[in-house]
Amino acid sequence: MKKEEKQDFTLRITQANPTQLVVILYEMLLCYLEDAVQALAEGGEPSGEPDGFREAVRKARGCLNELIASLHMEHEPAPALMQIYLFCIRRLALGEQRRDGEILGEVGRVIEPLCDAYRKLAELNDAGPVMRNSQTVYAGLTYGRTTLTENMADQGTNRGMFA
Repeated sequence: MKKEEKQDFTLRITQANPTQLVVILYEMLLCYLEDAVQALAEGGEPSGEPDGFREAVRKARGCLNELIASLHMEHEPAPALMQIYLFCIRRLALGEQRRDGEILGEVGRVIEPLCDAYRKLAELNDAGPVMRNSQTVYAGLTYGRTTLTENMADQGTNRGMFA
């Protein structure tokens, strides 16, 4: 994942409602899957040393684990989602073991429709951001020739920590 993508995800997380957080996790998972496939295409190291491929798969697994932890099993469709996530974890493990990008692609094809469905749900969710007391970011107040500058408001406040 590129530095700009990390910054974008970080900004979105600070201003996201609960449903948007799930969308962000799905998008991060898909991004890590792409990174893993790209690392394989670039001929990642088959030795025992950690490489870009293994690191990307590990981070994708972390996203899935976070999705599992966020499930409320007493509500539908949480049990079905749990089965889907567990299937994806098993496929990730097999793809990592065999160093097979096609298996990782299967996981992406399972996750993409879920991501799209949660995007539609996020549009209907009018709850406020989960993170309270975070900095306000205004984009587009100033801009350069090729870049958009983001201005952080409330620079002197406690930035998320309550006194």
